[in-house]
Amino acid sequence: MNFELLKTLCETPGIPSREEPIRQVVAEALRPLVDTLDVDAMGNLIGHRRGEEGGPRVMIAAHMDEIGFMVKHIDNRGFLKLLPVGGWDPRNLVSQRVFVHSRSGQRLPGVLMPGTKPPHLQTPEESNKALKIEDMFVDLGLPGEKVKELVEIGDMVTMDRACTRMGDMVVSKTLDDRLMVFVMIEALRKLEKRVPAHIFAVATTQEEVGLRGATTAAFALEPNIGIALDVTLAVDFPGAPESEQVTRLGEGVAIKIVDSSLICHPKLVRHFRDVAEQRQIKYQLEMLPRGGTDAGGIQRSRGGVPSFTLSVPVRYVHTVNEMAHVEDIQGAIDLLAAYLEEAHTRHYDYRDELSR
Repeated sequence: MNFELLKTLCETPGIPSREEPIRQVVAEALRPLVDTLDVDAMGNLIGHRRGEEGGPRVMIAAHMDEIGFMVKHIDNRGFLKLLPVGGWDPRNLVSQRVFVHSRSGQRLPGVLMPGTKPPHLQTPEESNKALKIEDMFVDLGLPGEKVKELVEIGDMVTMDRACTRMGDMVVSKTLDDRLMVFVMIEALRKLEKRVPAHIFAVATTQEEVGLRGATTAAFALEPNIGIALDVTLAVDFPGAPESEQVTRLGEGVAIKIVDSSLICHPKLVRHFRDVAEQRQIKYQLEMLPRGGTDAGGIQRSRGGVPSFTLSVPVRYVHTVNEMAHVEDIQGAIDLLAAYLEEAHTRHYDYRDELSR
């Protein structure tokens, strides 16, 4: 596994609407693997690998935005209040370290702290109070006037955590969804020969705030098949009943059946399962009760697109300790590449049933 590429993808900043830094990294990795590379008005990065005349148009979508924050207030002492961009659980944010990315290009280190008294001074009622993101602030360790020189309202704030190997796992912030951008790139690299399908590899924007980039890209590209690549919940740790674990690390790539944004096209689900079984790629079936993917946006484009999501199980999603198993990652790369080799062999549009 090209761990250095994955590490670079995970550690490069890019919250929704501020994807410029990560877009440059993805473009550099994707350019040698496609025939054309473009950026649209929403900031989606679109690589096209040409297929044969009459081959299906397959859109692969992996979002490159990460959950983070924007600066919404700077007080006279230099403390920053934040607006969350994406879904955070405040219990996972206490005493974390962050970077504030100024418009001038500086990366300012800071600490993210709750506006609460130290435990030594708290009453029992105060110690039991539920924490809210509105209670938190960033301390840059600088005087107020200096902070106001360097930081503006709307500046991007991201978490300060590295991507590391840990046993059989990879642990990092932003595996959601830089891991799947990595899977998309490596699957194209593995797919050495030309295939009949026209492949549109799209690193999408603003997924974490409503599948926005994928929706507009699908409208423009008019795909026949939509495949989202995203992480999914692996709740295989103490405190979660077996029936609610969704997926488990090390049990294989996840073939999604349903989430709250779409019901995956049954024929696409069957095709991916058949390819996995033919190639002896370990997989598990996924039913996600809450949460959605870019496939939900692609599916609704124009007159509708047969759509599906391929997932990698991840523990501790939307924290700085997202964890994935290296074998599941490789399985996703292998299955996506294998599917693309034969995407042209089946039809998924229900209208075809009436024409046969």
